[in-house]
Amino acid sequence: MNHRRRKKLALRLFTAILHDDISRVAALLRSGADPERGDRDGATPLYLASVHGQAAIARLLLAAGARPDTESGGLGSEGTPLCAAACWGHTETVRELLAHGADPRLREDDGSGRTALEWARDCGHPETAAVLSAAEATAADL
Repeated sequence: MNHRRRKKLALRLFTAILHDDISRVAALLRSGADPERGDRDGATPLYLASVHGQAAIARLLLAAGARPDTESGGLGSEGTPLCAAACWGHTETVRELLAHGADPRLREDDGSGRTALEWARDCGHPETAAVLSAAEATAADL
């Protein structure tokens, strides 16, 4: 697939995510859209779905190969998908990311920032914090 086609698919994928169009996201992924390709600022499709609490779209992206711990860049969209979902209290998206291997102990900003649990607690999302606390405890036992 040439560069121009990959770029068009990526733009369409971001648009479909922004419109919460799960069937379009699925079709684009089947057509070869890269679930890891960031936009021009470095935000990834999985980060975008996570910050908006789109658990079903996150599931599709993860199944298509998006890595759950890839940090996004760009003004207003930097950090990990798990931290993004936790910050906004999107518990189902947090569960989906954890189910696909997201590390609950990972600190964003290349290891110098907050964990998802810190975001959930600081932003007042006790249900999300409980899920993350349990995941951290399980991860510590491994």
